[in-house]
Amino acid sequence: MRRSIATVSLSGSLTEKLTAAARAGFDGVEIFENDLLASPLSPEGTRARSADLGLTIDLYQPMRDVEAMPEETFAGNLRRAERKFDVMHRLGTDTLLVCSNVSPHAVDDDTLATEQLARLADLAQDFGIRVAYEALAWGRHVSTYDHAWRIVEKADHPALGVCLDSFHILSRGSDPKDLEGIADIPGEKIFFLQLADAPLMAMDVLQWSRHYRCFPGQGGLDVTSLVRHVVNAGYQGPLSLEVFNDVFRQADAGGTAVDALRSLIALEESAGISSLPAPVVPSGVAFAELATADPEPMTGLLAGLGFRRAGRHTAKPVELWEQGEARILLNHGTGSRDDGTTLTAIGLEASDPGAAAHRAESLLAPVLPQRRTSYDIPLDAIAAPDGTELFFCATRRPEHPDWTSDFTGTTRPRAADEAAGSITGVDHVALTQPWYHFDEAVLFHRAVLGLSPHESVDLADPYGLFRSRALSGGTDGTCGLRLVLNLAPSPAGESRTRGQHIALATDDLTATARRIRAAGVELLKIPANYYEDLDARHELAPGELDTYRELGVLYDRDERGGEFRHCYTATVGRVFFEIVQRTGGYAGYGAANAPVRLAAQRR
Repeated sequence: MRRSIATVSLSGSLTEKLTAAARAGFDGVEIFENDLLASPLSPEGTRARSADLGLTIDLYQPMRDVEAMPEETFAGNLRRAERKFDVMHRLGTDTLLVCSNVSPHAVDDDTLATEQLARLADLAQDFGIRVAYEALAWGRHVSTYDHAWRIVEKADHPALGVCLDSFHILSRGSDPKDLEGIADIPGEKIFFLQLADAPLMAMDVLQWSRHYRCFPGQGGLDVTSLVRHVVNAGYQGPLSLEVFNDVFRQADAGGTAVDALRSLIALEESAGISSLPAPVVPSGVAFAELATADPEPMTGLLAGLGFRRAGRHTAKPVELWEQGEARILLNHGTGSRDDGTTLTAIGLEASDPGAAAHRAESLLAPVLPQRRTSYDIPLDAIAAPDGTELFFCATRRPEHPDWTSDFTGTTRPRAADEAAGSITGVDHVALTQPWYHFDEAVLFHRAVLGLSPHESVDLADPYGLFRSRALSGGTDGTCGLRLVLNLAPSPAGESRTRGQHIALATDDLTATARRIRAAGVELLKIPANYYEDLDARHELAPGELDTYRELGVLYDRDERGGEFRHCYTATVGRVFFEIVQRTGGYAGYGAANAPVRLAAQRR
């Protein structure tokens, strides 16, 4: 199906919006009237510019407060419509969006609404234009799609149909059975389909719509089911995005447009309209790569944590540090002294790295050039929205090339050599996202990597609220790859809060904490008040609370009895390590302890 986007969904001037939509790969656009009114381009110029970019103009919108009005007012509406039809003719578009009336002067009379919309359609037909009637969720008298369809059906005019909008339909909390009424609308009478998602929020629907819509797959509405119903009804027009979002209005239009198209491609897959290469869900973290101009602080921390330098890259200033199945690459050829140590890349364990890269490319993920010598093992890599490089790896599997063979030097330690309380692997990686990339990042990792997003949570930081959302390879969060995406409290606070952390797994956190403290690793100091509260909330074994207080260990327990113990190192540059122990099927991330940890890190 053709793909379109409303210009209101993107930031910038009309010319910038058209350019961004075309470069992303859209087939057409909806022209939002305010964008045209504010543009120095004439309707003819807009038409020519769109054509030059390979875009069709699929809809002009919106015309408001038209139907069910007193006759004198409606006469003025017809005069207004005639002028708009002339503009549309010059633009080269043949479909006008008319929203259901919200005026206090509108009359609650379906017969009058039907008669006036039919007269509007008569005038539109003279210009070769169709009228798509849309029920606004806050419409004064018409607020549901089935009500709008009853009026259109009664008018029985060839130039009058309905526009179905996923937000207006789904934001009313419709029962899934309510969507079945779409099958009663002939496909040829569905003139247009507008799509938007939104996070589930308890607020006024108008404000919800104007500020918090997002692209399909980024919110909590079942847009997929709606699209299935509309396509099954016989709709053959474009899938078009209409999103009102304060963040998108300020973010770069080019990046937003690519994110938008990715959402449509993923939506088509989930709705069964088109197929993509199957997702290759990563099973875990092969490595985390840290870049630094001064490796000494990090090498000291890694050694204290029990990592061993397992090899050096044959051609690059990169060291491989290893403990159990946890691997850290320390790259001291690309770091910046201004940022200190930063996490720049993550290796993802994939059963079929080539297939994983193929799916990523089909979903518009930026494919990174392979910067390697002729002797290096080739690795497919893509860039995440925040710039983190993601490599698809098959570590030490005979059926695939092994990236670790690029490193020579010290041999890999034997399992028998690992001390008590050793690190066994990487539990999860947490990345704080730029404020305008959070929703995009969630969609990216869900669609491209096949991860399942968990519920979003708000964490109290001393300077505001942190928004956090985990994604995992297993639906219960107990296995496979785990990523946590955090959103800084505000753009202004981003430089303070762009922390990145790697959570290392252990089977005995108490032993691990004692061992690394004895090796000189500084652990985050937790206030005594926390342990008094912990004693009040949980009944622990004798001496357990004293041990946690001594070592700076935090504790959480879920409703099923699963337990989570964790502690934190000091931060080096922008990177710190968390050491965690999960027991009893615990699937969370210790969110209850986050405010204490964040405040301690501020200090």
